[in-house]
Order: sequence, then structure tokens, then C-alpha cells
Amino acid sequence: MRHLGVSQPEAAAQKTSVQKDQNQGKGEDTSPPPLLPGTFWLTRIVLLRSIALLYFVAFLVAYHQNKQLIGEKGLLPCKLYLQNVKKYFKGKINLDALSYAPTIIWFLDWSDMDSILDCISLLGLATSAFVVITGCANMVLMAVLWVLYLSLVNVGQIW
Repeated sequence: MRHLGVSQPEAAAQKTSVQKDQNQGKGEDTSPPPLLPGTFWLTRIVLLRSIALLYFVAFLVAYHQNKQLIGEKGLLPCKLYLQNVKKYFKGKINLDALSYAPTIIWFLDWSDMDSILDCISLLGLATSAFVVITGCANMVLMAVLWVLYLSLVNVGQIW
């Protein structure tokens, strides 16, 4: 609804701006303007918490199954897989090897692969639980979850 050529959101913004100017002179605390229709705040909260919940379940499953599947004594050990990929690319961890198997495990010590897999899973569990519980999700936290999960998925070979 337009009143005197000004839309409702513009009128609300002008009103809060005027109130803020008046309150600054009085030394009062100003509160943020109320959420306006069309801001998608509820959608954002639900979507990001749902994605974090999916990551939580995925990292929980990975924590319980990685040692038996891709651990040092697993069905398809990821240490052997990474050594074969490294050998295929002439013994170097270069851009080709990283693009073939993108994982942060390339940059870690492979002496105890089971603990590396557990640490990645537990770090993902803690990060995703933080997002689910607090709802505090930003691009950095979601990128960390993606990189951690990508690291686990890419060392788990084709069954």
C-alpha cells in the first residue's frame, strides 16, 4: 500500500531512522528495526539448520564406520588409495593429484590414518552440532563442513 508516494518498507525505514536520530540525542539504546515481510529469515534458519542436521548424521555415520571401511585395516584402506594416487602422479602431490582426490588428508601425517579419520569426523560432528543448536551459520562454518565431508567422501573409493 502506498501513501503519499512512499511504500510501507520505505515508510518503516524512514520512521526508524527518525526515531534513531531522536534517541541518539537522548542517549537511549536503539533497537534494530522489526523484520519486514519478505526477508526470508525463517527460511534461512530452517534451511541452514536442516543442512547442518544432515551433516551431523553423515559425520556420525562416518565416525562409526570409517575405521572398518577405509581405516588402516579396513576393507579398502584410504592410505593405500592415496599412495596409489600419489604413485600414479609420479610420486608428487601436485594440482593433478589434488583435483583427482581432493582431500585435506594429503596435507596431514598418514602414520595413524584411523585417528585422522576420527578427528575429521569429530570435528565435523562438533561443527554441525554447533550450527544445529545455536543456529549460528555463516559461509565459513558451512564451507568447513563441506570441506571436511568432501575430504572423507573422496578417500572412500568405489565399492
